[in-house]
Amino acid sequence: MTLQQLQSNFNNQLKSIYPKEEIGSFFQWLAEAYLGYSRFKVSEKKDEEISEKNETQFLSALTRLMHHEPIQYIIGETEFYGLPFKVTPAVLIPRPETEELVAWVLEEFKNQEPENSILDIGTGSGCIAISLARYLGNATISALDISEAAIEVARENSVINKVDVNFFQADILNAETLPQQYDAIVSNPPYVRQQEKSKMQPNVLQHEPEVALFVSNEDPLLFYRAIARLAKKHLTSDGTLYLEINEYLSKEMQQMLQQEGFAEIALKKDIFGKFRMLKCKLYSY
Repeated sequence: MTLQQLQSNFNNQLKSIYPKEEIGSFFQWLAEAYLGYSRFKVSEKKDEEISEKNETQFLSALTRLMHHEPIQYIIGETEFYGLPFKVTPAVLIPRPETEELVAWVLEEFKNQEPENSILDIGTGSGCIAISLARYLGNATISALDISEAAIEVARENSVINKVDVNFFQADILNAETLPQQYDAIVSNPPYVRQQEKSKMQPNVLQHEPEVALFVSNEDPLLFYRAIARLAKKHLTSDGTLYLEINEYLSKEMQQMLQQEGFAEIALKKDIFGKFRMLKCKLYSY
C-alpha cells in the first residue's frame, strides 16, 4: 500500500466521524510519529510503498480513532507551551486554555527576585509545573496529585524536559497541611459539572480520566474550596492563587473566595472571550 492509498483509506473510514480537516491533522500526526515525515514530505512521498510494520501501525491507529480514542493517547505524546509531553490514559490531555494560565503566571513571575516557590495542585501530566520550571529559572517548583500513575507520567515528563520539580502524592480533599509556604499556588482542578457532559465530545467522555474532569452538580466548587483553604495556610503574606475555572461559574467562584478570605480577585478571559482564569490574594487586615 502506498502512502497516498493509506491516506485515502483514512479519509474514507473516518469521514462519517470527524471533519475533513481533523482527519488530515490525524494523518499528519501519525506520519510524523511513525515515519518522521513533515507535511511537505507526506506530499512528496505519496507514491512511496509503506512497510508492513508501518502499515500495521497506521491501521491500528485508524481502528482506535474509529472508537474515538484521542490521537494524543494513540501516539503517546503531545505538545504544551512548546514542550513535548508524554500522555497516557492516566492523565488529562493538556488544553490550550491551560497554556494561557501558564502564560499569566510566567508574565508575573519571570523577572522576580529572589527565588520564588510555586506549587501546582493536581498536576496530571505535569504540564503546568514543568512549563513553569522550564521558563522560570528563578523558581522552585513543586507539584502534587492524588494519582500515583499520574505522578509517574509527570516525573517522566520532567526528565524529558530536563527540569527539576518536586512531585508528591496528596489528596487535597483530605489534606490539612502542605509541606511549606509558597509564593504562588496554581491549579487546574476538576470543574466540569455532570450536567455539562452532554456538551463534551466522545473522545473525552470515553477515554480521558473522569477523576480529573468531573464534579457533582450539587457542589461544583468542591475542589476550589479545598484549595482555597489550603492556600490560606500555605501562601506567603503576598502570595497569589491562580486558578483555571469553569466559564459558567465565575461569579460563584468570586463569592466563594471572598467568603474564604481572599481579595484582589481578578478574572481573565481566554482567547475566546470566556472567563477561564482567576487570580487572588489573601485579604490583609
